[in-house]
Amino acid sequence: MSDGNGIECWLTDMDGVLVHEEHALPGAAEFLQRLVDSSRRFLVLTNNSIFTPRDLAARLSRSGIEVPEESIWTSALATADFLARQLPGGSAYVIGESGLTTALHEAGYILTDTDPDYVVLGETRTYSFEAITKAIRLVEAGARFIATNPDATGPSKEGSLPATGSVAALITRATGAEPYFVGKPNPMMFRSAMNRIQAHSETTAMIGDRMDTDVVAGIEAGLRTFLVLTGSTKREQVRRFPFQPHRVVDGIGDLVDLI
Repeated sequence: MSDGNGIECWLTDMDGVLVHEEHALPGAAEFLQRLVDSSRRFLVLTNNSIFTPRDLAARLSRSGIEVPEESIWTSALATADFLARQLPGGSAYVIGESGLTTALHEAGYILTDTDPDYVVLGETRTYSFEAITKAIRLVEAGARFIATNPDATGPSKEGSLPATGSVAALITRATGAEPYFVGKPNPMMFRSAMNRIQAHSETTAMIGDRMDTDVVAGIEAGLRTFLVLTGSTKREQVRRFPFQPHRVVDGIGDLVDLI
């Protein structure tokens, strides 16, 4: 069986696969256009919970990649989907940006700091001591603790920034409560994405640049996995992992012929 046989739907990570530092990676636009031309169902996935799909679509467009906003699935959307299934019409105290608050509003959630059902932690460039203190006290009072993703740091032009995972660890240390992380490497994010496009694991493939998030979550979700070497994981690191992708390629352009 050739690599592309039986693949009807595609999931692909964004940073390190389609773009790098606001620039399109070779073959990315061609790959996505081939998906559109062949009427293949697909979603672009990201653990970034800061931005709405519309924001991210605009960002991709500026780099020369056209993706409709309905084809973007973020950890914020996955978190809102998860909470809407767990407790429809619930309430949450949220630390995060518009990507997360918009997703929760659209899922029917009430955002409040008074006796919420959940404390929901996402990524923001302006974590405040006051907000973190409020989150700690609400968790101590019985609110359930959810986080969009476990990434410990995020990139900036000046260097690493603390991200959701780091702040979640602070809240856990203060309260003893471990959060439930919805985003990668939780395969639930992939399952919710597949539900969004009515895909089945047996006929869906995942493209990512990280062995410890994209590939492992894809394998656990039952997907065929492709690792590109344009992002975090380098070729010499692949063999160190106890799990392996279906195929390792230099970049997403090497997968165009599979569509």
